[in-house]
Amino acid sequence: MGYSSRYHIASLTAVFIALAIGILIGSEVGGDVLNSTRENLESSLTEDLDRTRTQNEELRRELGWARELGGVTIAPLVADRLAGRRYALIGFGTLPDRVSDPVEGILEEAGATLAGVGVVREPPSLESLAGELEGTRFSDLGATRGRLPEYGLTVGRQIVLGGTVFERTRPELMASSSGEFGSLNGVILYRGPLPEGKPDGPARRGSRVLSSSMTAGMASTGADLVGVEALDDRPSFVPFFESRRTTSVDSIDLESGQLALVYALLGAQGKFGVKESADSFLPRPVGTSAAGSG
Repeated sequence: MGYSSRYHIASLTAVFIALAIGILIGSEVGGDVLNSTRENLESSLTEDLDRTRTQNEELRRELGWARELGGVTIAPLVADRLAGRRYALIGFGTLPDRVSDPVEGILEEAGATLAGVGVVREPPSLESLAGELEGTRFSDLGATRGRLPEYGLTVGRQIVLGGTVFERTRPELMASSSGEFGSLNGVILYRGPLPEGKPDGPARRGSRVLSSSMTAGMASTGADLVGVEALDDRPSFVPFFESRRTTSVDSIDLESGQLALVYALLGAQGKFGVKESADSFLPRPVGTSAAGSG
């Protein structure tokens, strides 16, 4: 679904490769027949290249018009739909501007407050976390990974509701954070690429366990959870959100994705966006009475 410049780049690459093969055949083998074939091939490829360029220019114009239209129409559709609500934006591993900027912008348009923003450190340092938790049930976290799921559930809940375990370990848990957490209506999640290493290695395993348990902890509070990613994010982590029964938006950098986020925070459920994994482009408009926790 949808248009991506990557497909057109791939087309252009194929054209140039074919052109190079044609030139190589003609130069190495020679002969009138091959030269004629090469000339015909070059002419055909040149026409294809010109046609592709024209299509790209038309698509750029259409995309520009769509963005301009979206900027005009989206404001009245979301105005004050989330008025008075507080949300956090959490990235696992990373949180690029192409995700955080549109999230912040559309929440402001909808009258909501982006109360806290944080990037969870990956892989987690259990020793550092345990050092901040002396005297608690997590004081042996550095010695046994068996405590990590319980810790993740606890801090996930406390990101939404507030609590001392999260506040004590916030500098070690998060590579960066700002704002205030607790008393939230919902959390918007971004799943970045997992750390390098073997799929079953300690770095990736610890990151998967922590992100999964934190997500489960947030969900256990009844808060609205929505996973987001940008149009060109590869690989897509929509399956991560789907496996955790979390609504997702796969194109938050498009106006349609931002509109989908607002409706998802109002209670719409599913996989929304333009990628093949999406159930539908947009959710059906949801009234404020269908909202989740308040």
